[in-house]
Amino acid sequence: MKVYTKTGDQGTTGILGAKRLKKHDLRIEAYGNVDELNAHIGLLNTVIGTDLHIWVQERLFILGSWLATEPGMEDKINLPKIETKDMEWLEKLMDEMEAQMEPIQHFILPGGSWEAAQAHVIRCVCRRAERAVWALHEVEPVQAEIPQFLNRLSDYYFVLSRWLLKQQGKSPVFWIPEKK
Repeated sequence: MKVYTKTGDQGTTGILGAKRLKKHDLRIEAYGNVDELNAHIGLLNTVIGTDLHIWVQERLFILGSWLATEPGMEDKINLPKIETKDMEWLEKLMDEMEAQMEPIQHFILPGGSWEAAQAHVIRCVCRRAERAVWALHEVEPVQAEIPQFLNRLSDYYFVLSRWLLKQQGKSPVFWIPEKK
């Protein structure tokens, strides 16, 4: 099978089911952001290489599959779902990392190391994906766990950015506003 089909050359793309949507449709925007998020996680994982990031990427494929499916076709295609236990797992990981760090009192400037900075990029792209999913949800219902998972995932990558710096023996740079 060829990668190119030329069916999108007129500004539409197919989703699971028989429907074609404009390439700027909210649904396409939402799963495109999830796809970009997955690529950024893959980039970070080439450096720190953990099975956890593979687990996250697999969940993002589940999430993206739901977003790339015509509403009402989900049960016919028999897609796996994002579940509450997925968010609980992320929460457990965050709690474990935070237990090893001092509480923060100020905002953190993204950076400190390549890995920590990339975790911040992931956090930002994740938030964008979450906003896109919520915009789609206003037009067509989306499985409730999808934006919840993205919300928790962005929190996880914020905590991971701090934890990576701690593991590297570095400190985050805090933003402390100047008092006038």
